[in-house]
Amino acid sequence: MTKDLSYTIEEVSQLLKVSKLTIYDLIKKGEIPVFRVGRQMRMDAKDLDAYINHNRNQPADEYQKNGAKDNSKIVISGQDLVLDILGKHIEKGSTYKTLRSYTGSLNSLISMYNGECDIVSLHVLDGDTGEYNLPYVKKILVSYPYILINLVSRKAGLYVQKGNPHNLTSWKDLHQKQVTIINREKGSGARVLLDEQLRIHNIPVTEIKGYPKEETNHLSVASAINSGLADAGVGIEKAAKIVGVDFIPLITERLDLVILKTPVNEPLITNIKEILASPSFQSEINSLSDYDTSLMGTVIYETL
Repeated sequence: MTKDLSYTIEEVSQLLKVSKLTIYDLIKKGEIPVFRVGRQMRMDAKDLDAYINHNRNQPADEYQKNGAKDNSKIVISGQDLVLDILGKHIEKGSTYKTLRSYTGSLNSLISMYNGECDIVSLHVLDGDTGEYNLPYVKKILVSYPYILINLVSRKAGLYVQKGNPHNLTSWKDLHQKQVTIINREKGSGARVLLDEQLRIHNIPVTEIKGYPKEETNHLSVASAINSGLADAGVGIEKAAKIVGVDFIPLITERLDLVILKTPVNEPLITNIKEILASPSFQSEINSLSDYDTSLMGTVIYETL
């Protein structure tokens, strides 16, 4: 994360998808340091990043404990808030305990290939076909049986400063010499989206100012732009509204779930299909706004 970036407690609670009381408890326990600006408590981005990175691999460690997987515990990998809600619904009326890994799309898919997670969310664009997710799944999970199910669709595009001072309206506008971007980490869906758009438009990454600078989530990118540390970045509409930057929608991306088809996973797949078809789950997601549930539960692809 950017060295000079900091967050309010409200922003941290939004980022980690937990209540402010949970954040205050972590602060009280000394797990995350804070500082004050007047009466306001703030947290350095580097300290929050350190906390996230320290806990990032905990689900995988528990998953592999004693050399065997506990079938009652499932790891959901991905960064969207909808996945946290899905995890809670999976636990209702079942014996499953859900664990979360907040890892980007491609890195999550590789983790599944390595046997480190059970449910992966993807939003990765193939620039040659214009198709989301399936081309990557076919290449990475080539030797596995799997099912790809839609979770939601959402708008992706550019975060820009209030008023859009550089008048950015397209991917090509990032090529302007006066525009500095803040990037996402390698393996994230937003990074793939940017790289594919630059490739499609024949724009060398070496000519994009700020391209090597990376953040690890949508909120951090939007916050960097809000702080004036960059002019633009790639992300989703929800984070723009939370942070208070302008958003230029450029594409509708499909957020899908991939699950391996194994005898052990059959009850899990059935459970997830029932959850995605339930009016209560759909209503909860629709109440968040900025998500399209019209394809929710649709089987995009399934191996034989």
